[in-house]
Amino acid sequence: MPIPIDIRRAALIAALSLAALCGGLEPAGAQEDGAREVPPLEVSARAWSVTDLKTGEYLAGSGASDELPMASTTKVMGALVALETDLDEEVTVSEAAAAFAVPAYSNVGLLPGDVLSARELLMASMISSGDDAAYALAEHVGGGSVERFVGMMNEKAGEMGLQDTSFENPVGFDASDHHTSARDLATMTAVAMRNPAFREMVSTEYATIVTPYREIPLTNTNELLFAYPPATGVKTGTTPAAGESLVSSAAGGDEAYAFVILDAGEDRFAASIRAFEHAFAAYDRTDLVVRGEKYAGAGVPYRRDESIDLVASRDVEGLVDASPEVEREVRVIEDPPDAARPGTRLGEVVVKVDGEVIGGSPLVARRGYSEASLWERVWYTVGGVIE
Repeated sequence: MPIPIDIRRAALIAALSLAALCGGLEPAGAQEDGAREVPPLEVSARAWSVTDLKTGEYLAGSGASDELPMASTTKVMGALVALETDLDEEVTVSEAAAAFAVPAYSNVGLLPGDVLSARELLMASMISSGDDAAYALAEHVGGGSVERFVGMMNEKAGEMGLQDTSFENPVGFDASDHHTSARDLATMTAVAMRNPAFREMVSTEYATIVTPYREIPLTNTNELLFAYPPATGVKTGTTPAAGESLVSSAAGGDEAYAFVILDAGEDRFAASIRAFEHAFAAYDRTDLVVRGEKYAGAGVPYRRDESIDLVASRDVEGLVDASPEVEREVRVIEDPPDAARPGTRLGEVVVKVDGEVIGGSPLVARRGYSEASLWERVWYTVGGVIE
């Protein structure tokens, strides 16, 4: 007999309290500023990852690049494709799509001939994980072809550089060439969460979509939204091959994280809470490159004793723990221009944290310089011969 939803939520709230106590972790937002030494995060799952939702920086994980089934977390990519179309267009639900509105599938009860907007179908897909809605949306966006829509999903994955990801259907049914990795899912999520419409949908607890003849209530399958206040999304997924999986997100202060768990060996929601509490306690956002600060120098052409400062043109933020390994790789162009203005780009600085590239900034001239005169060029050449 299924456990009543209110009991499950009460259990999740209890798990939150336990996660906050274990290892001295405090609820999100309550800890003092600055990263602290905390015990390593341990998660029981085939694969998992924690990433910085703002930058995509990979922070922790296990098996994070393994290719695994993804179940309905597939719908994150489906949403990315659909969001590039007109969501206000009306869609008539086909018999083929409505065929998924039976108990064998996760569905919202669509009927053949139902007319809804593409936006409402996307809401039903992301909030209540409706396979019937996802198929109706795929048919619409794919110009009548689900296969074409799946091709668009794979094309999008290629554009995003997701090397561990391949789709065979729009909803996540187990298939031989339908897979992703925890890191790829985190990347999809980071991109999707930049879209306001997506953020609103995946953070919605309850909603209603309307056909000409009836209203269809939606309840979010992501129970974190009901039990963990910092939660902001994203998507559940369960199939026999994928097990219980979840892509979740949470935010507090200036920090935001994505946690991906594939084929959980423990309660996926409790594991997410523990992962987020660990991240809020263990990491701190800081400026790793500061705009206007000098990171290199460069010689001025044909002037042996003259150089200019190269400064960062923008800040680079990152999340670091209590003992990060931060590397700044500076590259200065080999052949600077004969003349430069203040702000001319003459190099770049790339930042790595614990071996992971998290961003970079152009290096620009703090002050300009003019083109060397003929006399300066001659003197430079003569000086080189004398030396």
